Amino acid sequence: MTSNKYFIFFAIILVVVSAGCLSYQSGGGWKKTAPSMSYDSYELNYELKDEINAEFADTASEKGKNTQLYGDRKIISTANLQIEVESVQTAFNDIKKITEDSGGFISSSSTYDLGGRYNGRMTVRVPQKNFYLTIEHFETVGKVRSKDISGQDVTEEYIDLKARRGNLEKQETRLQEILGMAVTVEEILKVEKELERVRGEIERLTGRLNYLDKNIEMSTITVSMAEPAPIGGDGWGITDALREAASGFINTILAIIVFVGYVIPVVVFIVSVILIALGVKRKLLPRLKL
Repeated sequence: MTSNKYFIFFAIILVVVSAGCLSYQSGGGWKKTAPSMSYDSYELNYELKDEINAEFADTASEKGKNTQLYGDRKIISTANLQIEVESVQTAFNDIKKITEDSGGFISSSSTYDLGGRYNGRMTVRVPQKNFYLTIEHFETVGKVRSKDISGQDVTEEYIDLKARRGNLEKQETRLQEILGMAVTVEEILKVEKELERVRGEIERLTGRLNYLDKNIEMSTITVSMAEPAPIGGDGWGITDALREAASGFINTILAIIVFVGYVIPVVVFIVSVILIALGVKRKLLPRLKL
């Protein structure tokens, strides 16, 4: 009796183990000898959208890890200076030299004349490590009228972009592995379509990261320059008065000429009509009397 119980016990264990092995073979893993697979089994073995959501759900934890990797803050620094200078051209040359000495370059520049007084604007890019020192040197070029310094903290965005790109790169690797397993044309096309989308998103995130890197590494400083106004302001001068008087006289003569040019043809037409009417009247009056 005891031997029969042991026999039944081992038989049950054998059946359970065999069923488990068959279940794994039929639904759990890829058979090396299988010549093809349906797209349904492909989706069951790789639930693409679920894995995407799961990977992005891990972004928060990835942020915590990346915060340790990027202990330094990611700051985009900008500054605006307004200075009064004796000569805009001289100030341009000084600022150009200071910028080049700091390892930077001129992004844009412009000058314009305001009645004999020149104003100018120059935008430069300098390494972030030399940002404040460069501003101090710029302040020696002239008299500072205003100064504005600001910094945009993009650390959180930077870390988020890095984490998202890392997840997408993992996803790209998984898709490449699945592409190697795909057999039918339909399976290959679907995997390639998703792979193309993932790669496009990686390129977009990489472009944004490159943009942030450039603006973090190279700070922007805009310097507006103006020459001082003449003592007494822009008051009246004899030369200016004579110039305006001559200009007014010439404009009056020109206006008269234009007026005469418009009026003469009209007067000639009216006089002609009157003369013709008088001539007709003289010819008709004798006939009417008869």
